[in-house]
Amino acid sequence: MVRSGNASPKSPTRPVYIVDGSRTPFLKFRGKPNAFSAADLGVAAGRQLLLRMPFEPDALDQVIFGCAGPAADEANIARIIALRLGCGHRVPAWSVQRNCGSGMQALDCGLHDIQAGRSELVLAGGTEAMSHAPLLFDPRFVEWLADFNRAKTPVAKAKQLGRLRPGMLKPVVALLKGLTDPVSGMSMGQTAENIAWRFGITRAEMDEYACRSHQRLAQAQDDDLLTELEPLHGLDGRAYDMDDGVRRESTVEDLARLKPVFEKPYGKVTAGNSAQVTDGACAVMLASEEAVEKHGLPVLARIVDSEWAGLDPAQMGLGPVHAVTPMLRRHRFALGSVDYWELNEAFAAQVLACTAAWRDRSYCREHLGLSKPWGDVDPERLNVDGGGISLGHPVGTSGARITLHLAHVLRRFGGRRGVATQCIGGGQGGAMLIENPEASA
Repeated sequence: MVRSGNASPKSPTRPVYIVDGSRTPFLKFRGKPNAFSAADLGVAAGRQLLLRMPFEPDALDQVIFGCAGPAADEANIARIIALRLGCGHRVPAWSVQRNCGSGMQALDCGLHDIQAGRSELVLAGGTEAMSHAPLLFDPRFVEWLADFNRAKTPVAKAKQLGRLRPGMLKPVVALLKGLTDPVSGMSMGQTAENIAWRFGITRAEMDEYACRSHQRLAQAQDDDLLTELEPLHGLDGRAYDMDDGVRRESTVEDLARLKPVFEKPYGKVTAGNSAQVTDGACAVMLASEEAVEKHGLPVLARIVDSEWAGLDPAQMGLGPVHAVTPMLRRHRFALGSVDYWELNEAFAAQVLACTAAWRDRSYCREHLGLSKPWGDVDPERLNVDGGGISLGHPVGTSGARITLHLAHVLRRFGGRRGVATQCIGGGQGGAMLIENPEASA
């Protein structure tokens, strides 16, 4: 059952606007930590955004950032980012964690605080440095080390050394632990295999979708359409000015040669049709109508509504279906009422399964409370500039990125209404409905 935590659309609430936003390039993990920590990335995303604002950073009411896996020295990473951005001691900051939905959750928290009159200006977003995920000690080695430290005499220490086994020294990859659901015991890729099987998504369809994601991102880069992107500059003087995971020469034939990763040897989900492990951050400025008027701020989009939903963790990729459906029905909108979509590409199978679920009579009736199939999503209006498969999916960042980019897409094409949505590890879905105030009714 889907439950909404949002007010009826008829309830009087203050309008909330996306004023502006920026993000860093998304940097692919290539076997060792990239040059920037999650806090570094968050600061880089927020710095240029704040420099464009006509007010000082300490005019903010709060800073909210999502991050699924901050480093040990980045506790309450939002506060670190706020202080490094010059927001001063007075501006409170707090971090949120909803796995893949963390960045969108940060926006949602800012949205509700502005609607309630508790804030006027909120800097919200997400950051993630997946390449910095630590290697952990095996629990058996931790116990051995504790016993060794308690040994008081050379003889006792020698006996304990004799209990050490090579297998205890094998590191535990924290990233793999984080991408595995502890309740179902499944990796995220295995859940993608589940829903691919459920809706009969073929390997060829997945690879075709993945190839199209790379082609669309490459075209967007060539046409300079990613206007929210701000360059990164490393301490070594190196500049990073674009998302570096795009494979411009990728073909369906190349992707077809890759072996399945999660269900060997017969699975369909491969590294090529899955989101890349990536580092990146996104910052978004949210403002009330009063703040827009007071500071003469531009308006990029208005956030109309949001929704969160839960479902079986083993089917987590279908989360967008469960979040979007009640949100649109609340406003009496059909799928065709949405001009453009950003549906986060965790896996090609997951995106294709979501659109298949809305076409499936049985699924719509049994799980969504609909009497018939709800309809289809036009692929030409879905992820028009690529997505997580070509860009990468920094877990805590993607929800903010897709919402910000959707606002730019609506403005570019003159669309009025858009939905940003994503699946969330652990069996959840999140969605935001936004509109372009400059579009004709």
